[in-house]
Amino acid sequence: MNRQKRTPITLKKAVGHFKTITGHKLLVAQGCFRVGLYRQGLLHDLSKYHPVEFLVGARYYQGNCSPNNAERDETGCSEAWMHHKGRNRHHYEYWYDYPEHPGDINPDLNPSRTVPVKMPGRYVVEMLMDRIAASKIYRKQDYTDQDPIAYYLRGNTRKMMHPETADLLEKLLNMLAEKGEEETFAYVRRHLIKGHFVSGKKVGHTVR
Repeated sequence: MNRQKRTPITLKKAVGHFKTITGHKLLVAQGCFRVGLYRQGLLHDLSKYHPVEFLVGARYYQGNCSPNNAERDETGCSEAWMHHKGRNRHHYEYWYDYPEHPGDINPDLNPSRTVPVKMPGRYVVEMLMDRIAASKIYRKQDYTDQDPIAYYLRGNTRKMMHPETADLLEKLLNMLAEKGEEETFAYVRRHLIKGHFVSGKKVGHTVR
């Protein structure tokens, strides 16, 4: 598509996008700090301020959903998302690799011949915080602790994740929906402190 015909960037949309991504980043940082993931809280989503991502966000800013979807609608793909997913380990899309035995992959069913890899637990926790923050930003005063699991289920993403990653994320999302933030975050803190599901070096990242 001729780039001159793309949706224009305006100062109002750029400011709105900056406020949205910064508000989101602060919410994720708060959640990460509450469970002891200080470094991840500080570094979360820094790539969104890179021109490749920020300018797309400013161009397609709407305030109630991801601008990446609007970019896909207009251009056929989202360059911002492809840039983002390759630089942020809290996205399950980052964790794809070629399998140890490529011959086991049916190229007709899986043309890319890649498979999901189990995520270290600390990034699953950051993904939890990311989903909570996104729901709060977009749902605003209508947000409830049931929103993150509802959004996850609508996306039908389990089949695209490593089974153990999906199991852990779903466990935490369901706990959030049923018991709230305080109890869920306390649960995460206990296991982070013990080293469970953080690095995969001790008991893996499946919560006992």
